[in-house]
Formats: sequence, C-alpha cells, structure tokens
Amino acid sequence: MNKEKDHVKVFTRRAFVVVGAQGALLGVLGARLAWLQISEGPRYRTLSDKNRINIKIQAPARGHIVDRFGAPLAVNNPNFRALIIPEQAQSVEQSLRALQKIIDFSEKELQDVLKQAKKSAKFIPVEVMDDLSWDDVTKIEVNLPDLPGLSTQVGERRSYPFGEATAHLVGYVGAVSKSEIGEDPLLRQPGFQIGKSGLEKRFDSVLRGESGTSEVEVNVVGREVRELKNQPSNQGGRITLTIDGELQRFAQNRLSQERSASAIVMDAITGAVYALSSVPAFDPNAFNGGIALSLWEELLANPAHPLTNKAVAGLYPPASTFKMITAMAGMKAGLVDPSRTVYCKGYYEFGNGRFHCWKKGGHGYVDVRHAILYSCDTFFYDLATKVGIERIAEMARAFGLGSKLGFELDEERSGLVPDPKWKKGKTGKSWMPGETIIVSIGQGYLQVTPLQLAVMTARLVNGGRAVKPWVTAGGLADNRMPETGWPLMDIDPAHLAIVKEGMDMVVNEPGGTAYGSRIKEPELAMGGKTGTAQVQRITMAQRAANVKNEDLSWEQRHHALFVGYAPIYNPRYVCAVVVDHGIGGSRTAAPIARDLLTEVQRRNPAESIIHFEDQGAGNGAAAPGSGAI
Repeated sequence: MNKEKDHVKVFTRRAFVVVGAQGALLGVLGARLAWLQISEGPRYRTLSDKNRINIKIQAPARGHIVDRFGAPLAVNNPNFRALIIPEQAQSVEQSLRALQKIIDFSEKELQDVLKQAKKSAKFIPVEVMDDLSWDDVTKIEVNLPDLPGLSTQVGERRSYPFGEATAHLVGYVGAVSKSEIGEDPLLRQPGFQIGKSGLEKRFDSVLRGESGTSEVEVNVVGREVRELKNQPSNQGGRITLTIDGELQRFAQNRLSQERSASAIVMDAITGAVYALSSVPAFDPNAFNGGIALSLWEELLANPAHPLTNKAVAGLYPPASTFKMITAMAGMKAGLVDPSRTVYCKGYYEFGNGRFHCWKKGGHGYVDVRHAILYSCDTFFYDLATKVGIERIAEMARAFGLGSKLGFELDEERSGLVPDPKWKKGKTGKSWMPGETIIVSIGQGYLQVTPLQLAVMTARLVNGGRAVKPWVTAGGLADNRMPETGWPLMDIDPAHLAIVKEGMDMVVNEPGGTAYGSRIKEPELAMGGKTGTAQVQRITMAQRAANVKNEDLSWEQRHHALFVGYAPIYNPRYVCAVVVDHGIGGSRTAAPIARDLLTEVQRRNPAESIIHFEDQGAGNGAAAPGSGAI
C-alpha cells in the first residue's frame, strides 16, 4: 500500500514537472509570437508585401524640340512592336516560323529571338521585331489565333523630321551605356534612350521627364495577377529654339554643294541664332534603333568628319577676316588714323625676312579702309610690328575669339588667341616678332570657330555691344540678352565706323575682294570680309612654279572664309561661312554668305514671335522680354 502511494506521488511529481515544462514552453512560444506580431509585425508585413507586389517603372514620353514657329525638330512617333511570351506558346520556334509566313522576318532575326528567349524567364515578353509597318501589324493581329504567345504593342520612337539639316544642332538619342546608368533606376529600363549629342544631350534632364510607377500583384512564380496602384509618368519638357527651321534647311542645302563646310546666321542685336549648319552631316534617325556597324564605320572613315559639328567645334585660322581686329588694335593704340597710309610693293621686309602680300605686284599706297577693301597684307604687317602681339591678342579676346562663348552645345570649343605667355608655357620658347606679323593677318597659332567669327562680326557692326549667341528660348539659355541689352564694350564708336566702312567697300565697291558676290538689291545689300587660310606654307618652289590652290590635293588646299552682315545701313543679321579646303574666300565662301543673308532678310525671323511653351519644371515658360526678338 505504501509502495502504491509512493508510486502515485512520484507520478504526480513527474506529471507536474512535465506540465510545468510544457507550460513554460508554451509561455515562451506565446511570448515569441506576441513579440513577432506586435514588435516585428510591421517589418514582416513589409517583407510580405515586397514579395507579393512588384513595383514597375513607367518610362515617360520624351519632350519635343521645336523651332521658333513651333515646327517640330525632334518628336516621338508611334513604334509598333511584336512580342512573344514563351510560356504562352506551345513552341516559341513554331510560332516564329508561322510569323515568317506572314511578314518579312529573317532567319537571323528568328535565331536571335530564340537565344534571347532562352536567357529570360518564360513569362517575360521578348521583343521579336520593332518599327513594324501598319500593314504588318494588321497581318499579325488577324493571324493571332495561329501565332500562340505573340502579340503587338505600341511604343514611341524618336523622330527628326528635318533629318540631316538639324543633325548637329539637335543631336540624337541612343541606348544607355553602362557608364551612363548611375543611380537613376529609369536608365536601367530596357530600351530606354537618352541624348547622345547636340541639344538632346545638353538638355536631356529636361527632355527626359519624370518616370511613373505601377504596383502589380504577382503570384508565387512572379506572374502578374492584377494592378493595384498606378502613378502615371510625366512627359519631358518642350524646348523651343530660336532657329528658323526653313532657314536652317536652306543653309544646309546650300552648304551641301561643298564637300565640307559650316555656317552661322545670327542676330547682331540679340544674339539669337537663326541657323547653324555643318556639312557633311548624318541622318539622326539612323541612330534610333542602333546604328548599323557598316554605316558607323563609314561615318568615322569619312575625311570630311560628318560626325563633327564644325560650326562650333571646327578650329580654323581666321585668315584675313582677322584684319579688322588688327586694325581695331592699331586705332585704339593711336597708331592708325583714316589718313595714315602704307606703301605696298608686294612684300614687307622685316629683319632678314620677307613677308609677301597676296598680290604679287602690290597695292601701292593704302589707308586702313582700303587695306580692308583690298585685303592688303603689307599694311597689316607694318601695323603689327608697331602695335605688338599683346594689344592684338587683347582686342581679339574682347571680340569673342579664343574662348568658349557659353553656347548651349557641349561640343563648343574654345580656339586659341596666342601671346608670349601662352607660347612660353606651351613650348618653353620666347615669342618672335615675325610671329606677330603672321598673326596680324589671321595665320600662325590663331584658331577660331565659325561661331566665334559670327560673334566677332556682330560686335563690330552692332555698335560695340558684347553680344553672345544663344539658341534655346524660354529660360534655358544662360547667354540670353538681358532686358537692358548687351553691355557696351570699351571701344571707340568712331573706330568701329571706320572698320565697318571698309567692310562695306569690300562687297560694294569695284575692286573689293567680294564685289562679285554682292547683293544687288539696295535694301538688302551686305557688307563683309573675305579670308583664305593657308593649310600649309607655300614653298619658294611652288611660288616660283606659280602653283595654284586648286592644283593641290583637297586636303592641302586653303580654307575659304567670309564674315558678313546685312542690311548695310541698319545691320541686323550677321553670317560666318567656312568652306574647308575651298578655292578661296571670295570665290567660294562669299557667294554662300550672300545667299544666306539674302534669305534671312526675306524671311526676317527677327520680327517673328517665338512660340513659347512649358519647357520643364524650373525652367520657366518665357524669356525676359519674350515676344519679338
């Protein structure tokens, strides 16, 4: 009996211990569950939502670029694509083979799609073709029951209606490279494109717009079930240019008669650029879907450099168009007046050297006006030795040469106005007096862009105001004219009047180097200055053999230049033309400038109204004093 009682007591104690242990375990488990639900609940709920919800980025439509009249220069066109979802096709290859019987779909394209389908998840769409014609789209849609997994989709493709005419200015878009991805998730989206050159690149952040998001519920294998939330994207801002689209097209067509050339047409008062052209060019539409390797290699191999915007990035000796700067430096130094003359006998002797004038027999006695009229080298050789390189360089920089002008294209280059300090730092050698003589006629180390030549001309004929060029309206241009106008330069108006008179004579007086290219309508008459820049030094043997520029190979020929303005009595438009390896400024560049200045006066964009539109957040909708410019 006692044994039985002892056994019961032992069992009871064991039961108590077991129950107690179980109770303790349940208590710990309950506490743990409570902690997970109450303290850690939000964290795990978030993790659960992330597993259950996919957040997709919606790419925005790219903003448009238009000219001053609202004509489209860069827009988006519908782009029809064919897609296939592998899991919805009994056999991807069979569906593609069936597609081949309906539309033109090559074997190579088919194999590429099969490779891509093997790399991707079966529920992810794979692009089969893009840029489909409407005829192809209708054929696919009608035959969808026989094309398992296939579907069509409409997207957007960048389009440039003016093609080559605006290629260098507007630029083009392309796929995002690895080095450009950065932190923006939008750039990681398949097929997303960004600006690669021109204004497309400079204002990519404005044109790109803001992405949207879509929250989509997916099942355990990641397949979409339903859309839960949608935040639409915002289209990029619209950019309005000062460019006159039809004048731009006219300039490009006119320049295309040459192998390689560039030109600027600009407002001498405001700095607004109405045309900016460079030839040869390229078709920016060819870059949209990825340019063909053969075409890319052809562009790179072209010695005329079609990918370079020579209007802002081409560097040239200014040649005789620089003589106005030398004259201005001489007048400011008090070394030149209207009555001072120099005798030109066809060359100028300095030390042991002889510097030839372009006219073998010389020009006789010439004053500053006639030195510009006849483009007499000897006059400026003589003047340069008295003025010195420092004064000439200072005047050149005051007129916009040798440094960037802050134009909206990243491709803009600064050029070079040399002086003794520059040469010492660059070569370790001292400046030589003969180098000043060479610089006085725009040769030697001097390097300028056509854009700088246009600005120089504008400052010479607009009363000495420090105008700067700009092409984007509506708050995007840093260089846009202040409401008070461009500031006056420290220049004597009387000196400007003398130079301008000489430039008028160049074109409109018999014997002037551009007389044969004058505008004969008096109300449209232009003034200007020719230039012929040596590419290589003419040897004594060539001079003795009377070798002409046109006798040389194209790469060895001189560059032809002309800077001009119109109308004469109230200058509003300026123009700079450079023909690479042209025959000469008077024979090649001047006729082009004549045609451009005639056309711009007939179109008269300065009296038109820029059609301002919203140009993106933070960029404003109108320029100061917007309206007629």
